[in-house]
Parts: sequence; C-alpha cells; structure tokens
Amino acid sequence: MKIKLPQPFFFEGGERAVLLLHGFTGNSADVRMLGRFLENRGYTCHAPIYKGHGVPPEELVHTGPEDWWEDVTNAYQFLKNKGYEKIAVAGLSLGGVFSLKLGYTVPIKGIVTMCAPMYLKSEEVMYEGVVEFAREYKRFEGKSPEQIDKEIEEFKKTPMNTLKALQNLIAEVRNNVDMIYSPTFVAQARHDKMINPDSANIIYEAIENDFKKIKWYEESGHVITLDKERDQLHEDVYAFLEQLDW
Repeated sequence: MKIKLPQPFFFEGGERAVLLLHGFTGNSADVRMLGRFLENRGYTCHAPIYKGHGVPPEELVHTGPEDWWEDVTNAYQFLKNKGYEKIAVAGLSLGGVFSLKLGYTVPIKGIVTMCAPMYLKSEEVMYEGVVEFAREYKRFEGKSPEQIDKEIEEFKKTPMNTLKALQNLIAEVRNNVDMIYSPTFVAQARHDKMINPDSANIIYEAIENDFKKIKWYEESGHVITLDKERDQLHEDVYAFLEQLDW
C-alpha cells in the first residue's frame, strides 16, 4: 500500500507568524490542527518536517539532532525571508526543546512548550521507542504481522547512534533555560507516559521572564495536540499569543 507522506505546511494568516515544531518520530500532522486554528484567527503558521521524519523509519536512524536543529533554524529563516519579523514558536515534545533553544538563540516574541522533556531517558529506552515507532509505521503501511517482524529484525541491525546526541541536546537546553527572557507558556499533559511530567516545572521555574504561565491538562497524554483537550489547548495557545507584545 502506498501511503501519502506528510508535508511541511505554510498557512498565511497575518503579519504575526508562529513556527510550529513537531516531536521526535513525529511530523507536521502533530501540529497541523493547531496551525489551522491559529491561521483562522489571523496568524501565519509554518511547520517544517525534520530530516528522517515523516518517512520510512529506516531513514530516521541515519539522522540526528544536528540535522533537526538545522531544519528548525532553516524554518525560522524561511519565515524571515518571507518578510515576517514578528515570530513566536510553539513546539511539542522535542519541538518544545527546540523552541526553548530558539528562545536563547534568535529573537522570539514568545514560546510555547507542550510536553517538552528536560529529563534524560537511557539510550536503551529511547531506542525501544524508535523500534515501536518503526513497528507502528509498518502497520500503517498495511503490512502483515509476519512481514513486520521480519523487517523489524532487519531494522534492529542498524543502531541509532545519534540517541546520545539527543540526550546531550536535552541536557544543553536544560542548562540554558535561564537564558530565556521571552514570555513563555508551558503546557503539560498529566498522563504523559513518554516523558517525566516534572519537566514542565523545571522549565517554568528556570525562565527568567515574569510573563510566564504553566498549565496542566488533566485528561491528556503525551501528544497533547491530538488528545482529548486539544480544543482547550488551541484556545489557551491563542490567548497566550494575543497577550504578547507584537
């Protein structure tokens, strides 16, 4: 079965721009509904897809945080090249980590982190997640359980050597959160099984700006942008953006 691969998106809605960043093993579909919601309220939204994401998992293992960070900075530059000077950023999971990194790297009007990790998991646990992602992708392709098992065994022969670099990225950003002076909204799902939810408190407490907000979503899991409370999350992100000094 041929599946349609997700694409980056660029929704032109107004002179205020929001860069939307997906998570590790995710893609632009994770933030697309949020993008459409904000576009309908006058915001321009752009979401890239990191190298090795939104494609067969065999391509993911050959990429790493340096590649993905380059994609993030290119996406920021894309908005600048289009003439957008006022840019905020909102990111899910790893996208939230990149949002924070942007916050102390380039001028950003405001930052939204959604279930962004600040704790390190072991490489083994992270790799298990990659294998599970690969298995899901192959199910989505409509392959038989036997075919999937065979392909997963083959997949495991290529280790993902960049997971250490991913751990280093999270540690680096955690150590630099106190360099962020942009207004920040920290959104965290209470039933997050992918990351330690206490990450939200670490981010909130370290941000130097007095204009910061934290909110817990009591019924949601890690991919909060697609979960039960997504409509409320959309409204909350919009309300935060409306308060910024554009």
